[in-house]
Amino acid sequence: MPTQNNAFLQFNYVPYPLWERKQPNWLQAFTRPLLDRFYPTQNTQLQHITRASVADYLVRFQLIPSLTPSEIGTTLEDSNLPVETVEPTLTPEAYLGTVRLPAQWEKLETILLAFPVNFPPLWHLHAQMIAAIVTECAPTVHVPHVAWAHGIALFLQTHYPTLPIEKVRFLQLPTNDIWIRDYGPFVGHRPDGGRAVIKMTYDPLDNYPQERDDAMAGAWARHHSLPMKQLPFHGEGGNVWTDGEGTLIMTAQAFLQNPHLNRPSLESVLREGFSFEKLILIPRLRFEETGHVDLLTKLINRDSILITEPNATFTADRQRAATGLLASETNARGERYQLIPLPNPPFYVNWFGFPIRRSYTNALTVNGKVLVPTYQATTDDRALRIYEEAFPNHLITPIDCSIGANGGGAVHCLTKEVAL
Repeated sequence: MPTQNNAFLQFNYVPYPLWERKQPNWLQAFTRPLLDRFYPTQNTQLQHITRASVADYLVRFQLIPSLTPSEIGTTLEDSNLPVETVEPTLTPEAYLGTVRLPAQWEKLETILLAFPVNFPPLWHLHAQMIAAIVTECAPTVHVPHVAWAHGIALFLQTHYPTLPIEKVRFLQLPTNDIWIRDYGPFVGHRPDGGRAVIKMTYDPLDNYPQERDDAMAGAWARHHSLPMKQLPFHGEGGNVWTDGEGTLIMTAQAFLQNPHLNRPSLESVLREGFSFEKLILIPRLRFEETGHVDLLTKLINRDSILITEPNATFTADRQRAATGLLASETNARGERYQLIPLPNPPFYVNWFGFPIRRSYTNALTVNGKVLVPTYQATTDDRALRIYEEAFPNHLITPIDCSIGANGGGAVHCLTKEVAL
């Protein structure tokens, strides 16, 4: 049953690396001991991670309560799970051309996830996604240290006994945070039929370290022997939708992050990496930190769009403007869009400083399934019924994102698809 808290001000778990936030030394001296009580901050020190420390972690946070500490430790020490190691400073071959960015409904090879080792309450969220994805394609789970892969595999096998762990690929490639949609590689198709990676500069969080996240796409590309082009553009994957047939949809967040660009120069920069015919720009939401298009819309196919109802607190006018703009627009083929509204769970503020907008458009299409975020909200059932009608040939799989939403995103933000 839904357990939605409708309070405007809430005090929920915050899945941000708050211990890494840049702040004056005097303030850090006050906050660090407090954060150490609630976050496993020592896990940022990669050189201290061992299978034994991972076992202690699993016990401390009761992630596998069905096993004794001794059983967990023995199982991890005996594990022979294969884990690939990626050198994070690898430089890929330079790519000089453009790519066609595939639509999400094209055949996918893998889904990338950055496992939330520092956020124990999110382990079950990621396990839900991995269990749903693995029946459709092989998920790739990124971990900061090899030892974590053994602990995660045990966690998955314990909570999902039938999950084929041999189909889950583990890649050691440290990142700063879990929102891989935004800093992960754009893998597209070259004119010659091969694939290449397009990369944007990832640096939206002034108060947090982002160097590992920004370097991730390049190291990933080199590890997979794919060439890469770096765009002279600051942006994130959550602000790009494509139909794979010539249309890109973004929000005006692109101008806030690249104030030197106007509409023509924005299109020119994007055309340095992506082959497309039409760019549609819609307003970004107010009181929402990312400004991303995937919190407002989701493409069903090239001429059908799920869009959040224009009735949200403080930003209904921008939602109406976005809806009106898309209703009057066409895709690159000249086809008008069919817009299908989705409900809005109520807006709230977490811990005085984090505005939280939960969105059902933040979903992932992966071959024969659609992973739809739910929030233990009274609007969940209606949203799932709309998805079932919009995707009649897909299995609609709810994913409980009630905790993850406090980090500013849900399923789509936490995943990145790689098409064949």
